[in-house]
Amino acid sequence: MSGLLLRLAGPLQSWGERSAFTAVRDTAPFPTRSALIGMFAAAEGIGRNQAGLDRYQDLRLTVRVDRPGTCLVDYHTVGGGFPKDRTAATSGGSNKGAAVITRRHYLSDAVFVVAVTAPDATVERLVAALSRPHWAPYLGRRSCVPDEPFLLRRHVEDPEEELRTRVPLSRTAPRTKEGDAQEAGTIAVEFLLEHPPTNGSAESAPVDIVDVNDMPVSFAQHNRSHTGRRLHRTQLPVPHSLAGPPHTLMQRLIDYAHLEESA
Repeated sequence: MSGLLLRLAGPLQSWGERSAFTAVRDTAPFPTRSALIGMFAAAEGIGRNQAGLDRYQDLRLTVRVDRPGTCLVDYHTVGGGFPKDRTAATSGGSNKGAAVITRRHYLSDAVFVVAVTAPDATVERLVAALSRPHWAPYLGRRSCVPDEPFLLRRHVEDPEEELRTRVPLSRTAPRTKEGDAQEAGTIAVEFLLEHPPTNGSAESAPVDIVDVNDMPVSFAQHNRSHTGRRLHRTQLPVPHSLAGPPHTLMQRLIDYAHLEESA
């Protein structure tokens, strides 16, 4: 087993959780498994109506919340003020005859780092696809373009350990009291894990069990379906040195990415 690291950052992200072609298009507060699997499938050129999602069943995804972002709601209209034959089309092939109004939810200024753990052969396949994607990746919606660096590290022996100990944090280091060695040494950061935390230093941290319905079964346009999974949300300590002033973030990310090239 090995893995890769994705940094999901951009002006806007939107990870649809419950809505499907409704007036309110919500977003989950973190990247869903369905959205990430969809990103991988698109990069590999797998269409919505094609089979093949079982190739992603052995992936283990761990999300580190660097910045949760701020919820933003866009009042969105399409097709208003036009004759019926020029208004938005329905799934049945006719026209709605009126403006389509939706309220679309986004996360603004959010940053997540995702550790993808899988068998070596799967990792090699995903790295090749994400390096030269068939369809460009996006952060939940096509309008949400990811910042660089996106594919942060390509071959990592233990990506979950990297999240806890080495990947730069996209946040400012908190001020600490002089002489407070414990606070100066680590920062508590939110993690979402698909398994109970095994890090010994997290034994005393509270763990919230979250049941979500985002395990994709089919992405077919008129037959989307998902099953549930269980997440463990907790705070884990990461080294204080991984954070820093905003103006140093890009250099810290570049320096970290160069570690792979020099290895």
